Amino acid sequence: MIRLVPMDETTFQFFITQSTRDYAEDKIKTGAWDAEIAMQLSKEAMSKYLPKGLHTEGAHLYSVVEEETGTQAGYIWFNVTEGHRSREAFIYDIYIFEPFQGKGYGKQALLALDEEARKMNVAKIGLHVFGQNTRAFELYKKMGYLVTDITMSKEL
Repeated sequence: MIRLVPMDETTFQFFITQSTRDYAEDKIKTGAWDAEIAMQLSKEAMSKYLPKGLHTEGAHLYSVVEEETGTQAGYIWFNVTEGHRSREAFIYDIYIFEPFQGKGYGKQALLALDEEARKMNVAKIGLHVFGQNTRAFELYKKMGYLVTDITMSKEL
């Protein structure tokens, strides 16, 4: 139903704009960043993890494409590094566009990612999910991801 297609430069420009904005908004929602500086901090984070954009070594950026129509249904970005005992991937962003949400595309994208990671001799995949994103959290649990750390806070 879907396949992962390496991003081209045009798609990457769309991705980086949306991902930067979404990350800033998520950080504001959690109370981690003030709205006035969130976009600047988000841009700095993106520059840190994608210093050469689409051509950053170890970064893998894909469009999630519906096979039947060729329509882009979302995107996924993960990096691969050498871990303590094996190669590890870390998902920095996965997003399924609204019209495609709730139809199994996220699950399919994660399964396709598993296949890509295996081809790269990756033995472990990690990710971060914001606490308020219960939909994604539930999907990750269904897909076999285990909680490895929990950070909590409260406003006084």
